[in-house]
Amino acid sequence: MRGIQNINKITLFLAITFVLVAVVYVPIILTGALEGLSTLALMWSPGIAALLTQWLTTRSVRGLGWRWGETRYQVISFLIPLLLCVVVYGLAWGVGLVPFTAAGLVALVAEATGRTMSLPLALLVVLLGVLPGTLLGAMGEEIGWRGLLVPELAKRYRFAMTALVSGVIWVIFHVPAILFADYNSGAPLWYALTMFALMAIGASFVFAWLRLKSGSLWTAVILHTSHNLFVQGIFDPMTLDFGLTPYLTTEFGAGLALAYGLLAFYFWRRRGEVEAI
Repeated sequence: MRGIQNINKITLFLAITFVLVAVVYVPIILTGALEGLSTLALMWSPGIAALLTQWLTTRSVRGLGWRWGETRYQVISFLIPLLLCVVVYGLAWGVGLVPFTAAGLVALVAEATGRTMSLPLALLVVLLGVLPGTLLGAMGEEIGWRGLLVPELAKRYRFAMTALVSGVIWVIFHVPAILFADYNSGAPLWYALTMFALMAIGASFVFAWLRLKSGSLWTAVILHTSHNLFVQGIFDPMTLDFGLTPYLTTEFGAGLALAYGLLAFYFWRRRGEVEAI
């Protein structure tokens, strides 16, 4: 056990994550579909790896940022994806580059519930119905990426390198799903992968800053949950898939890549606040 405790924690975490992710990706690639339990298993692979790494190296799962921290950081984490979606999708709808459609979200809710309802009620159903599952999945990833990886990187590197390295690893984690399964927007794969990479790396600066500033894993869990909820669960279904849609919106379009990039620059400018902690 002493030998395991002396292993570099980042190396051990990445090794365990690689094994778990490789196993989970086999059926996903064979079926070409990322859905249901396969999605949950994939998202929890980094979390399980982090818990195992923490236990093997410290004989405890403390130290991953379990404390709640200041509520204002949790509120900020929840609002950031919503505000970015309002700006990106709102501009795209407003100038007529992509069409807005209330029917898309209403139809999805009707299919899931068997009832047709108004858009406001459909929004409420999505918020209440999708939130728990989205939170569960996001927690799995964030225990790994921001619970363990980011703080460990921050012990060795300055903020920009910490955010960049964690972001690149996060992108690599998604690459097989983008290339070999149905986790993409329908845009050419080279374009979808490039825009997703820019978005994820930009977002990693936001995730890392909030995690280090607050000392709380829950900022990352809430930010990830909010992003998936609003982008995938609400704004994408309200956007008609037509023409420029896959190039400008979704997680694989230029809109969110640019938005998170600008936000990354803002938090990079405030790097001194977390490097001094």
